[in-house]
Amino acid sequence: MTTTKKSLTTTRRAMLTGAAAVFAAAPLIGTATASAAAQVLPPEEITRLFARLPGVVAGKIVAPAVASRPGLTVEFNASMRLFVGSAIKTFVLCEALRQADSPAVVATIASRQLTLDQSVWSPDAPSFNPPYLTGKVSERTTLEAMITHSDNTATDMALTLAGPGNVRRFIASTGLRSTLIPDSTRIFLGYLLGAKNYQTFTWADLVAAEKANDPIVNSPLNSVQTMASSADDLVAYYSKSLQGAFFADPATLTQFREILAMGGAIWLVPLPLGVSAFAKGGSIDVPGFHAVCVAGGMFFGDRWVYFCLTINWYAPAETDTDTVNAFLAAANRALTLVKGALS
Repeated sequence: MTTTKKSLTTTRRAMLTGAAAVFAAAPLIGTATASAAAQVLPPEEITRLFARLPGVVAGKIVAPAVASRPGLTVEFNASMRLFVGSAIKTFVLCEALRQADSPAVVATIASRQLTLDQSVWSPDAPSFNPPYLTGKVSERTTLEAMITHSDNTATDMALTLAGPGNVRRFIASTGLRSTLIPDSTRIFLGYLLGAKNYQTFTWADLVAAEKANDPIVNSPLNSVQTMASSADDLVAYYSKSLQGAFFADPATLTQFREILAMGGAIWLVPLPLGVSAFAKGGSIDVPGFHAVCVAGGMFFGDRWVYFCLTINWYAPAETDTDTVNAFLAAANRALTLVKGALS
């Protein structure tokens, strides 16, 4: 989930209680799976890129072995559950496509029409632009808006169709244990604002909260309504999903890859030139809490690389662009080093 200064929930003056305690410094410990892999790219070359960043940085980069060439795994704090924001939208995409899985998947999601109105309006929706657009939108357009522009209204439309319970059951069936998704992005925002009716939080409630300048009282990283995962989970998921493990028909895998190839994180980092990239990012900026995540896979030559890089940190201001830029530069350099070492 991307929450910016113009969002309905970011013009807040309250601090997130205890945020600094949540993000006590954790060491960056990098490991490689084998000595041969370490010779390809010593893990400290990656971990030192993130060493001076605040808060907690977690990462995992995995390149499976190919023929006689060794694989590579670099990881640090990889098992930690952190806030990853809109990076969880890939699970919604995957489950929605699983439900349409067939040789006719493209025709199915292009013809299925979803309702766009106040029942699903949510802020940070650059494609569907509430409250100005209403009507019917195809599932395909909805899924593309959710990934390409991280549109929260599109996300809630897709969640309504796929069912948050079904998405959670899919996540559990894959063996992922650190991943949590909200019932909807709007319910998540209602919970952050401490609304007693957060489970039935309406668009009118959001508008009223904005007018009243209601403070954020719950941390984005919580156990009730959140967008959280670990580098271990996201790398394990992408290493399977991008190879079609969760789909019966090759057409569904193609559609999954096609939509993920539109992910804005590919150009935000940016990922190294010359790779086929499939990724979804996420971020949040609220007073006292900040997070950025980029996760996915890239393919070049005959090598696949799966990755997740996440930072959660405490800073009192609504935005901290210096840290964001430093993290994205480190992520770009890390993935560029991996590509260079394996090419």
